[in-house]
Amino acid sequence: MPNGRVATSVEELPDFSAAVADAYFPHELTVLRDGVGSAELRMVDLGPVRLTRIGWGAEVRVRSEHPGGWAVNVPRSGLLDAQVRGRSVLSLEGQATVCPPDTQTVMSRWSADCSILGMRIDADYLADEVTALVGLTAQAMPAQLNLRTEAAQAWLALLTSIGAQGLRSPELLARRAVRERLGATLTAAFVTACFPDEPETGDVCPRVVARVVEAMEADPARAWGSADIARCAGVGIRRVQQSFQRYRGETPTEALRRIRLRRVHDDLLHSRVDTVADGATRWGFMHLGRFAAAYRREFGVSPSATLRR
Repeated sequence: MPNGRVATSVEELPDFSAAVADAYFPHELTVLRDGVGSAELRMVDLGPVRLTRIGWGAEVRVRSEHPGGWAVNVPRSGLLDAQVRGRSVLSLEGQATVCPPDTQTVMSRWSADCSILGMRIDADYLADEVTALVGLTAQAMPAQLNLRTEAAQAWLALLTSIGAQGLRSPELLARRAVRERLGATLTAAFVTACFPDEPETGDVCPRVVARVVEAMEADPARAWGSADIARCAGVGIRRVQQSFQRYRGETPTEALRRIRLRRVHDDLLHSRVDTVADGATRWGFMHLGRFAAAYRREFGVSPSATLRR
């Protein structure tokens, strides 16, 4: 679609509404009061993330179920009065309305002078990012975001600058990898703004990974299965595996093996066991041949050499 689309009369709003549906979300539009301004629509496509600027130029009511994605609506002027999950959410400048996917939301009053910055995020994509970054589910997302916090200000600055640059320089977004990288940056900043009080765990070790690693460190000899790991993480095993690969470059099983190898190494080094087999079985290694090979790869020497030393 073109970068901008202007409607100059109420009669043209149905066609404009169809363009908004293509760019953002399908919806049902009701004009409540004629306006004196022009409608505006701009869009920047970042793959699983899409940025828009929407102004109707009239006072309207908009009803949408936001199929397949979250909608984050930031009024830059005017007011946006909505019903989100049965809750009344009135957003003015300095606030944002967060609309969940596949759930009816009614913007009962979208004032004629209200122009929004909109950010659409695919539902599965945001769910994975929320889990990976803060260890929660997307159902914990707030219905309204205070944009006056430091984290929210950082996200809004990114949203504004990436959107503006994408409109000014379309060639910047010609490559899919660039679009997706920018979308990922925006999404991570948005999740951080929504959960500012979550404990910091560092960029390479988000909470969902940290919880599993801490539990394994506390009881490495336990017969850890996929179900145990998922229960510990509080999310599905697929998301645990994705998070480990993304932030540690290994699987949960590989992380557990490294923890166990360090425990055996420490026991052998300080002669806490009489034989290599005692040390291996103490920390959960049942196949001594595979254990010895893994030990040599990890430490560069055989376990028996460590025990002799």
